[in-house]
Amino acid sequence: MKKILFILSFIAIVIACSSNDSSSSDGDNYDRTVLLTNWADNIIIPSYVNYQAKAQILVSDANTFVSNPTEVNLQTVRTSWIEAYKAYQYIAMYNLGKAEEINLNAASNTYPTNTIGIESNISSGSYDLSLLSQFDKQGFPALDYLINGLGADDASIVGFYATNANAANYKQYLTAVASKLKTNADAVVTDWNSGFRNSYVANNGTSVSSSVNKTTNLFVKNLEKDIRTGKIGIPAGIFSSGVVYPEKVEGYYKNDISKELLNVSVKASQDFFNGKHFNHTTTGEGLKSYLDFLNAVKNGQKLSDVINNQFAAIYDVNNTLNNSFSQQISTDNSKMIAAYDALQQNVIYTKLDMMQALKITIDYVDGDGD
Repeated sequence: MKKILFILSFIAIVIACSSNDSSSSDGDNYDRTVLLTNWADNIIIPSYVNYQAKAQILVSDANTFVSNPTEVNLQTVRTSWIEAYKAYQYIAMYNLGKAEEINLNAASNTYPTNTIGIESNISSGSYDLSLLSQFDKQGFPALDYLINGLGADDASIVGFYATNANAANYKQYLTAVASKLKTNADAVVTDWNSGFRNSYVANNGTSVSSSVNKTTNLFVKNLEKDIRTGKIGIPAGIFSSGVVYPEKVEGYYKNDISKELLNVSVKASQDFFNGKHFNHTTTGEGLKSYLDFLNAVKNGQKLSDVINNQFAAIYDVNNTLNNSFSQQISTDNSKMIAAYDALQQNVIYTKLDMMQALKITIDYVDGDGD
């Protein structure tokens, strides 16, 4: 009997020490309704409402510019474009409900933009921006081309809307692209406020289709695919055997906002992870508190601290980058690779360690071997 008890005790010790990650609970007692309520009411909906307001300003300024094409009005449109673009970074990960239905992300931020297709649309004056084939001819990247990339200086850009033989079509296209962003934002805000919010919070189970599982997957996917891969990896040649693509950076024609957009998107991710209320100092339930509830540990340290420390490391590396990623790639691409590596480390911490601790399965196609 003593021998049996010894063997059982030994097995228990081995199981307890077999992993760097630990949990005192399987998560069944965690209040997912409180978590989802904080996500919906204090983070997701306020982020969308802010984005909607910024999109409205962009539309208004674009209308003013096409009514009176001047360099001053062009500068105003550029300012509202940047502000709306930054606001978009805060909603990019919430591809839920109406946003998923209308392909909001693809319609808003497919880059590099298709300049040949844009010019073809303008020339013909006939296009349907709701079509999947039009995603690379609209959104913020298309506006980048239309307000920053048409000419070598402001005067020549204004000329496309003032004196060009096809000025009327350029005006029409600019307003159509800006308006599409606003229309999509309106649709998503309406959806959240007219019932989706309640069904989102009520879907508080642990299945693959539950709100917590879907939203957490979207958080990880955004960090991996949209931030790490899209903003850094592809232009820096990570996925093309070192062949770089400086023309594939975000904000290419403005050419000095790539780092700002990256940092805003990283901050949006960290804020969501920590359950931080949008545009507020208050912090509520989030993935951090969920992990802490589970006593998730990595190498003797709270996993939530490991992840937040890596976010700090990401900012440190990002701050060494040129404001223009296309210039950074051309002058010293090693810094872009370092930024990729810093992001990749948090992809590992969130996609592998966090998801394992939360017992959430990855629900999107992974081709990167993480």
